[in-house]
Amino acid sequence: MSGPVYGGDEVNAVVLDVGTYHTKAGYAGEDTPKFVFPSAVGSLSGGANGMDIDGAKRTLYVGTHALTHRRDKMEIITPFKDGRLDDWEVAEGLLDHALKQQMRLATESHPIMLAEPSFNSKAAREKAAELLFEKYQSPAVFMAKNAVLSSFASGRPTSLVVDAGHERTVVSAVHDGFVLQKSVASTPLAGQLLSQCMAAAVESRGTPIRPRFEFTRREGHGGKLEVVSVAPPATTASYRAWCVEAIAGDIKDTICRVSDNAFDPQENANIPTVMYELPDGQEIAIGTDRFAIPEILFNPALLEGYAPVAARLKAAGGFESLQGIHHLANDCISQCDVDVRKDLYGGLVLTGGTAGFAALRDRLEKEVSELAPQMAKVKVVCSANAVERRYGVWIGGSILASLGTFQQMWMSKAEYREYGAGLIHKKAP
Repeated sequence: MSGPVYGGDEVNAVVLDVGTYHTKAGYAGEDTPKFVFPSAVGSLSGGANGMDIDGAKRTLYVGTHALTHRRDKMEIITPFKDGRLDDWEVAEGLLDHALKQQMRLATESHPIMLAEPSFNSKAAREKAAELLFEKYQSPAVFMAKNAVLSSFASGRPTSLVVDAGHERTVVSAVHDGFVLQKSVASTPLAGQLLSQCMAAAVESRGTPIRPRFEFTRREGHGGKLEVVSVAPPATTASYRAWCVEAIAGDIKDTICRVSDNAFDPQENANIPTVMYELPDGQEIAIGTDRFAIPEILFNPALLEGYAPVAARLKAAGGFESLQGIHHLANDCISQCDVDVRKDLYGGLVLTGGTAGFAALRDRLEKEVSELAPQMAKVKVVCSANAVERRYGVWIGGSILASLGTFQQMWMSKAEYREYGAGLIHKKAP
């Protein structure tokens, strides 16, 4: 395959990053993704337009607008299992929404770069390549590990990437543009868990978090608007939980910050509170939890203070083995060859949606420095721009796919026809 077929400005490559919280899509060479929408989808059993899956029809509702509209008996589902794409019908719905409805592409004219988890399985990679070539008829495909793209976005060929996402925080060592697979480690200490802790903290004080579909405003005495509760009878637990989690996530993102040193809730019980107004107009005061919830990233034992969340984790198993992200980063480096450890300590890249907490970069640098060998110089690199931090994986893909030197790397449709989907492991190791 010759490079000029896919290079230059004649045909724009498309970059897709299907994350556990948001799906990002846009053209290579642009600064930020053109379209961002939730990776969770609504699923409704039955319906003439439904997909036939295992003999049962289900209709999928994809995108921000589709999900904010409550529907009777609509469940919220995700295509991910343990951080990997598992439900391919749902994944196909996300790709359809991105490529056909949002970008409105003739996909047979656009090479597609797909970001993938650093610990992705061979079967999942082949399935993704097959889907892009067979259904979307893309002329060329490339798949790149999230950690490699984040490292690339920061301008470092060798780094330790701490990707603090929604469902998991994944730590991966990247050396000369390749993920060292033996080093990859992940933990559920991530954005979703912290949002659940915030919801538990607010509701434990007797203030329910009410999604927008559970109340309405009517004119009361004196012309003042009053909040009136509404109870739609056929709302599923998964949809309500998704809505509550979104509100709790906004509270967390708005007022939480990481303390400069190890935070003890008992010693800081009288910390000044910050007010937050819920969608129904209730005002809540958040004090200790502002610092205690982000501290869970470093001290998982604090989860005991959020009983519902701790109980779910214990029921799933593995609660006792949880360790802070600084320990995970240090262990990850110790799994690598001695020759590259110096470069990894000196180039920790912090990225992901959960990396937005104030002071998280400084705190991570401090904690890893205390665990590192005495002579190691620890430096954590983190973009000052919140958008670049959140979309680091997509931005790395955008840079890579637009490089002239990269154009020989694509796996073409002709190669797929000749060698099959398994060739993706060689073309995009």
